[in-house]
Amino acid sequence: MKIKFILFVFISIWLYVIVRVFFLSIESNSYYERLSLSNTIKKEKIAPVRGEILDIKNRPIAINKLGFKIQLKPHLLSKKNIHIFNEEIDNLIRLLPQLDKEKIIRNYKKKDSYYNHNFIDIVHFIQYKDIISVYTELNLRKNVNIASAPKRYYPYNSIGAHIIGYVSRANRGDIENDKILELIGYTGKTGIEKQYNKFLEGEAGYRKIKINASNQEIMELSYKKALEHRKLILGLDIELQKYISKLFEHKAGAAVVMDINGSILSASSYPAYDLNLFVSGMSHATYNKLANNIEHPFTNKLINGLYPPGSTIKTGLGLIYITTDLNEKRSFTCTAKLSLGSRIFRCWKKRGHGVTNITKAIRESCDDYFYKGSLLVGNKKMSDGLIRYGLATKTGVDLPNEFIGIVPSREWKKRKYNRSWSLGETVNTSIGQGDFLVTPLQMAQFTALMATGKLPTPHFAKYIGDKEYKTEIKDVFTQKEKEKLPIIQNAMYEVCNHLHGTATHYLSSKITIAGKTGTAQVVAIKQDIKKRKLEHELAYYNRSHAWFTSYGPYKKPKYIVMVMVEHGGHGGAAAGEMVSKIYNWLLKEEYIDKVYKK
Repeated sequence: MKIKFILFVFISIWLYVIVRVFFLSIESNSYYERLSLSNTIKKEKIAPVRGEILDIKNRPIAINKLGFKIQLKPHLLSKKNIHIFNEEIDNLIRLLPQLDKEKIIRNYKKKDSYYNHNFIDIVHFIQYKDIISVYTELNLRKNVNIASAPKRYYPYNSIGAHIIGYVSRANRGDIENDKILELIGYTGKTGIEKQYNKFLEGEAGYRKIKINASNQEIMELSYKKALEHRKLILGLDIELQKYISKLFEHKAGAAVVMDINGSILSASSYPAYDLNLFVSGMSHATYNKLANNIEHPFTNKLINGLYPPGSTIKTGLGLIYITTDLNEKRSFTCTAKLSLGSRIFRCWKKRGHGVTNITKAIRESCDDYFYKGSLLVGNKKMSDGLIRYGLATKTGVDLPNEFIGIVPSREWKKRKYNRSWSLGETVNTSIGQGDFLVTPLQMAQFTALMATGKLPTPHFAKYIGDKEYKTEIKDVFTQKEKEKLPIIQNAMYEVCNHLHGTATHYLSSKITIAGKTGTAQVVAIKQDIKKRKLEHELAYYNRSHAWFTSYGPYKKPKYIVMVMVEHGGHGGAAAGEMVSKIYNWLLKEEYIDKVYKK
C-alpha cells in the first residue's frame, strides 16, 4: 500500500512537470513571441513643425527659427553614475559658456526618474549659429543627444500682438487635454495661435525600429511622416497694422478696419507687447512691469475691453425710434436739459439745439432728443432692438474668450442685482451711458449693420490650409427697418460732411465717408455742476473715451473703420484725423477704388 502511494505521488509529480514543460514550450510560445517582439520593436514619435501664420499678402507673421535642443541620458544621478553627470554638464558649459548651468541641472532633475528611459531635454533651444562649431564634438558623446528643435518667432514683435497671440511651454493641464504636447512641448496660449492651435500644431509621425538588448538601432521597419507645414493665411495686412500702430503711438485704445462682409484687414489693441518675450519666458521684473502698467497692455481691448459706447449708439437707437413709436418727422425742442424727478440730464451743448428731428439729432449728437425719445419708446423696445442688432452677445469672431458686454434692461437688472428699474436708467441708456458696455469689435460690427443692413460675423482667417474660411452674414432687420435705414445713413453722412456735423471739421479723408462720433464719460458729472468742463480741461484719466466709427465710400460701402481712444475726449477731435489717414492709406494701397476719390 505504501509502495502504491509513493508510486502515485511520484507519477503525479512527473505528470505535472511534463504538462508544465509542454505549456511553457508549446502553448506559451505565441505569448512569449509577442512579448519578445514588444521588447525588440520600438516606436519613436516624430514631432511635427508648427505651421506658419501669414498675412493677406503671404508675408510671414509667425514662423519657426531653426535651432536645436540638447538632451542627456537618464539615470545619471545615482552614486554609480553621478561622476558621469557632472562630467557631461561641465563639458557642456565649457563648450557653450552662455548656458545657465543651474537651469540645466534643474531641467534634468525635474524629468529624471526610474521610469523614464528617454533622453532628457536639458537645453530646450539653442540657435544654429551658436551650436554649429561644437556640434560634432557634442554629438560624439554617447550620453548626449542633439535634436532639431524649431522655436516660434514673431518677426514683427509687438505689431498685432493681441490678434496673433503667442505660444509658450505647455503646462500639465495643456498636456492632459492634448497628448501630442508631450512631444511638442509648446502650445498656443492666446489669440490666433490658441484659436487655431490644433491646425497649426499638426500631427505626429512615427518610425518603427528594431533594437538589440543594448537599445541600439538595428534597422528601420516602417516610417510615417509627420503632418506639418500647415499654413494659416489671415485677412490682415501687416503693413496697415504697422501704420495704425504709429498713429496710436503714446495712446491707448483700439482700432478695427473690416470689410463689410466681416473680413478684418487690421485690428489692434494698444498698448501692445513683444510676443517673443513669451516664447522662452521672461524675467519677473519684465512681467511685473507689463502687468502693472495702468494702460493694461495684456488686455485684448478689441474683444475684452468693455466701454460705454456713448453717442455712437444713437444710430441704432434712432432707427428703433423711427420704426416704433416715433417717425422721422417727429421733432423735439432741445432745451439743453431734461428734468426727471430730482435729477437733471444735460445735453452736451449748453444752449441747446433748438427744434431737432432724427437727422439733426444724429448729425449734431443731440442728447436731449434721445432723452425725450427714450421716454416715449421705452427701455424694452430699445434693449430688444439693440440686442437683435448684435450687442450684448458675442460677435462670433475667431478669437478665444470674447466678452459679450451689456445692454441694460429691466430684466437684466432684476437678474443681476434683483433691483427695480428707473426711468433715469432708460434716459442714460439712450446716450450709451450708465451700465451700457460694448467691445470695440462689437461697435465695428454694429457699424457694418448700419452701413449695409446686414450683420456680418467678423473673422481673421482667410485660408485654413487650402480651405477658404466660410463666414456668416445675418439679416436681422425688419422690413420697416430696411425701409427707414437710408434716413440713418444720410444722418451719418451729415456727421462727416455737413457744416454742423460733429466730425466734419476734423476730417481730411480723400474719399467721402459716413460715421458717428461718441464721447463716453468715465466719470459721472455731479448734479450741482452748472458749467460743464471741456474735455481738455479734465485730468487725463477723468477724460471721456473718444469713439469714431465710420464706413466708406459712402455711396458704395466697402470698409468699416472704427477707432476708440481711451481718455481721448471728443470723438471727432481725438479720432477724426486718425480715421482719415486710414482711409487715405486704403485708397493709396488700392483697397478702395480711386473712382471714389473726392
